[in-house]
Amino acid sequence: MASEHEVGYDGMWARTEDDPRVAGNPVGELATIREYLSNYRLTLGMKCVDLSPEQLASRSVPPSTLSLLGLVRHMARVEHNWFQRSLRGHRDLPRLFWSPDDDDLDFNGAVADPVVVEEAFAAWQAQIAAADEWLDGQIDLDAEILTPRGEQTSVRDVLIHMIEEYARHCGHADLLRECIDGRTGQ
Repeated sequence: MASEHEVGYDGMWARTEDDPRVAGNPVGELATIREYLSNYRLTLGMKCVDLSPEQLASRSVPPSTLSLLGLVRHMARVEHNWFQRSLRGHRDLPRLFWSPDDDDLDFNGAVADPVVVEEAFAAWQAQIAAADEWLDGQIDLDAEILTPRGEQTSVRDVLIHMIEEYARHCGHADLLRECIDGRTGQ
């Protein structure tokens, strides 16, 4: 297995010219939030590239159910919960990758099956598209919303939480990917 230094990336995940993430100079708070959110979404996707269903579903350390595929399913669920059920107020929508009998279905159901993998990535991409559509509208960061649990919070808090959620799980993804094939980098 070649290290990233041997393939010429100088410790980076991708060549600078091939990296889809941006390090721009966004103007304004919402633009900054969107850039961070977009870059973390891209990072999670990049950590999953070129892996088999078995590799995507491989778990970290027992008894943990953490896997890259579980993270993709989890982030689809998180995007859906915060953007659709909370920010858009569609609390009646069924939760993704969840059941009353298994609150951790996002991770527990992440099995090495090509259909499960395809479903996970399709759901995640659909939720990102729906969230971006909402973000393209008129956003008042100070507006107060109710979460599905009935708690009041600001739009800003939800969006910052999304960045925090992705940042945390991208750290998990770094370690999971390194365990799978040794690949490291930003």
